[in-house]
Amino acid sequence: MEVLSSRILLRPANLARSQRFYREVLGLAVYREFGSPPDRGVVFFLGNGFLEVSGRGDGPPGRAVMIWLQVRDLPAEHARLAASGARILREPVTEPWGLTEMWIEDPDGTRIVLVEVPGDHPLRRDTRLPAKQAARRPARTGLAARRPGGLPPRT
Repeated sequence: MEVLSSRILLRPANLARSQRFYREVLGLAVYREFGSPPDRGVVFFLGNGFLEVSGRGDGPPGRAVMIWLQVRDLPAEHARLAASGARILREPVTEPWGLTEMWIEDPDGTRIVLVEVPGDHPLRRDTRLPAKQAARRPARTGLAARRPGGLPPRT
């Protein structure tokens, strides 16, 4: 499997308390925020990875941690995993937020979400600048293009 990006998903019992802990107590920098209050999700920088604190845990504490893997070709991964006998919890579905997601489970019950980001999704382009300005600017991708706190790159 070719993994393009990954993150750990945390679905806490108390969203605000957990986000405050990771932001203020641990002092993690914010990569991005999404959704609207009171259920705004936050993705924190976590070294070379990310920690997303969003939603609410709906089961035993072990279900509050999941693995998020961005893949290049979700239909191909779905076919490969189904053929290998992986436990597929949910077939690929395009979510209202535009990502295509599929859920599987490892042998110990840890949930893994496989995600494909469509080419026209906002995560694939810089929406901070008008299109004319963005077209004149050289494309920068990956973590090297971002500054801590989710700030735009310096130019």
